[in-house]
Amino acid sequence: MTITTTVRPYQSYVYAYPHKTAYHALPDRPALRALWADEPKDALSLYLHIPFCEVRCGFCNLFTRIGAPDGLATAYLDALERQADAVSEALGDGARFAAAAFGGGTPTFLEAAELERLCDIAEKRMGADLAAVPLSVEASPATATADRLAVLAARGTTRLSLGVQSFVDAEARSAVRPQRRADVEAALARIREAGIPVLNIDLIYGIDGQSEHSWLRSLDAALAWRPEELYLYPLYVRPLTGLGRKEAAETDHEWDERRLRLYRLGRDHLLGRGYEQVSMRMFRRADAPSTASGTGGGDYACQTDGMIGLGCGARSYTSGLHYSFDYAVDMREIRGIIDDYVSRPAADFGHAEHGRAITGEEARRRHLLQSVLQAEGLDVAAYRARFAADPAEDFPEELARFAARGWLDPAAEPGRLRLSAEGLAHSDALGPELFSPAVRAAMAAYEAK
Repeated sequence: MTITTTVRPYQSYVYAYPHKTAYHALPDRPALRALWADEPKDALSLYLHIPFCEVRCGFCNLFTRIGAPDGLATAYLDALERQADAVSEALGDGARFAAAAFGGGTPTFLEAAELERLCDIAEKRMGADLAAVPLSVEASPATATADRLAVLAARGTTRLSLGVQSFVDAEARSAVRPQRRADVEAALARIREAGIPVLNIDLIYGIDGQSEHSWLRSLDAALAWRPEELYLYPLYVRPLTGLGRKEAAETDHEWDERRLRLYRLGRDHLLGRGYEQVSMRMFRRADAPSTASGTGGGDYACQTDGMIGLGCGARSYTSGLHYSFDYAVDMREIRGIIDDYVSRPAADFGHAEHGRAITGEEARRRHLLQSVLQAEGLDVAAYRARFAADPAEDFPEELARFAARGWLDPAAEPGRLRLSAEGLAHSDALGPELFSPAVRAAMAAYEAK
């Protein structure tokens, strides 16, 4: 099947808006106590970021480094404790957490005792009851060891997300992800034995050398474990990552067509085997337990107001400001930011340093984005109640354009704005078209480092 529009379907994965490349240094370094003083704090989300991996995959542009030499993991956890104390003091009494997630990097890079310490930071210093709220943790096959999984299960982990990407060894090598299928299968067996309620498996399509047949092989290998969730990611090749396509035989147009073809094949394969589509990327088994929808599950976690992020790669969200530490992709720059983080005294963690103000217009765009990119779509009445306007009044040109392309579902029930199947397929083109001119300009001016 060929592309039905002239718009390139794979432009940007909108997992947070505005993106960190639109952030800037905050010259006034506002105090966290003031930022959170008037915010609702009875149902916060907590995210702890671990910026370490055993290897860095060729497609990865996450804030992470390879290894943690010379006691760096211990020093990082020390700094995480200092930051947690400062943030907890700034939040004051009455802060309650409704969900938690550990991401990275690879949180399970930490050894079992270090994972215990990480959980203690979340519980004893931040006050999150990990046994009572959804807790999602990311892992890799090599680090999903029995002792680490036992810690996570005992501390209340409800969802474990395993980055597999491909069950075909040659494809894993092509994506610069050194692993063997036998090791992946062994890790999956350990996860199931640990009894964590929700298993998510990440897979990637569009890898050089990947065919429809090999893509189905990977899907079926994943399905053999009956994962409660599956994420299907298109391959992106981004600046300053280890993967290049200089030797690829395909043109960009041919690569787009192949990725779309593989996406549709994967989507239909999962829909025919008892999975429901939640977003372009996420598929959930129809009989999965309710913990599968916890805040730790990917898209929602990255978009919710009331997010407290700890760690040098984490974002925090108030209704009026998104903030974080500095951002980089280049390994040398990342190492410098981590070294700076672990050397900070506690007082340095009481202020926001990099961020972007969320104006009324940006709040509208963000609400529309985080809703319409989900398969269930946007509740127009909820939008109207929050913003005293209809989305068609705020975004007439964009929505008319999407409708003309066939990206909106004309059969959606009254009061709901929902993407068509083709609209979901083009989520990575639709999302960037909703960025404001100011955010576009800031992202264009960002100098990759």
